[in-house]
Amino acid sequence: MLRRVTTMPTMRRLSSQPVAQRSKPVAPAWLQSLTREQSAAPTLYAWTPHNIPGHERSGPAETNSSLSSSPGSSDRIYILGIGNLGRLYATALAERVEAHVTLVFHRKSMLEQWMANPGIEITRHGTKKKTSAFDVEWWTEEKPDVGPVREICDGRHVPNLIVTTKAPDALPQTDRLRRYLDARSTVAFVQNGMSKLWPPYGAEYSGSRFPPSQHPNWILCVTTHGVTSLGPFRSIHASPADVSMGPVLLNPGIEAKSEYLMDQIVKAPHLAAKRHPPSTLWVLQLEKLVVNSIINPLTALLRCKNGLLFSNPGGNAEKVMELLLSEASQVLQALVNDDSSYEIVSAMNSSTETGDVDRTRQTLLERFSTQQLRAMLRHVGEKVKDNTSSMLQDVTSGKQTEVREFNGWLVDTAGYLGIDATNHKTVCELVEAGLILEESHLNEYFPAASQS
Repeated sequence: MLRRVTTMPTMRRLSSQPVAQRSKPVAPAWLQSLTREQSAAPTLYAWTPHNIPGHERSGPAETNSSLSSSPGSSDRIYILGIGNLGRLYATALAERVEAHVTLVFHRKSMLEQWMANPGIEITRHGTKKKTSAFDVEWWTEEKPDVGPVREICDGRHVPNLIVTTKAPDALPQTDRLRRYLDARSTVAFVQNGMSKLWPPYGAEYSGSRFPPSQHPNWILCVTTHGVTSLGPFRSIHASPADVSMGPVLLNPGIEAKSEYLMDQIVKAPHLAAKRHPPSTLWVLQLEKLVVNSIINPLTALLRCKNGLLFSNPGGNAEKVMELLLSEASQVLQALVNDDSSYEIVSAMNSSTETGDVDRTRQTLLERFSTQQLRAMLRHVGEKVKDNTSSMLQDVTSGKQTEVREFNGWLVDTAGYLGIDATNHKTVCELVEAGLILEESHLNEYFPAASQS
């Protein structure tokens, strides 16, 4: 049964000193599921069109790099996940002359489909452009029985990897590749939701899955572009925006290896990418999380475009958004005050004096207030009012949603902090139940909305 709203606890007192010690929280489910598996990472083989029966003797497919850049060379960029964002990044990077891009498919059928009609088509400002100058591979434990047999990257390390899979798959798919990842590798994650590699669990994951001082350089790309699928390998760049990019956790022994990939992303046309320090990225991703945890699930439940949520002032949708905003604000403000965030908060100033850290925290508490988050939500809502949210696209096509990466992250973090996030928990349950609601029925599941 769905839980009803309970009274929210009082916020902790602002202080630069660590809060009172709690018992160590149980590791989140995602970390438990990954670290539970102690066997060696699998050997993976790179299938190309030459490994498909009937094509093993054919000439080379159109490519931008096969003859000029070997699989493990430092200038090769692999893109894992060829959905909307994968297509956006791939086509943008392909316009960089020096960028050698390999698309990595997750199914053999995608490799076959590409062979029948190679290319990614992006529609931007009403103009279609098709780009086929990519190498393509399927990475699998299955050894090909025709054509050349080789491990991915010829058995060496993956130099540059952009992971654009759905958020629930991003870290498990990356973990599967750890045989081919080391301190010379740079991995950029391009997902909605909060990165799992932020403190306190990023270092714990890296330390448990890689030899000492051998974890990759972990990079984050907070992407605000609106991209909608038009079918396999076809998307419309509906709402051009920008990318905020930077490191989440670098390998201190070989940080410079991360520069090439970040430089290519910054220079790629159409992405409008800018580099930021980790503390700035952390704040930006928290703000984007709030927007995604409200617009995405509510449009999925109401089966509506983004703008409809804001079209009925004082209506049930607006009241539920206010509940979710207030709850998210409490979680983020408590996180700012928690000792697990002390290092990030203190890094926002050149000085770590107590007074400076206190002032930084106060600034963040104001930035994460319900009032400020409300203004941000309405600003973003106006910009994307004509768009269909990614979660609505997922539920209408029967795909797994990212509700656990948005609202679920807030619920898990609230549990870690010892506070409540009942309304966000309800959102997770409703979306996962596949319900379709009318706005007039929202208060049946969010009773506090009828009291506001």
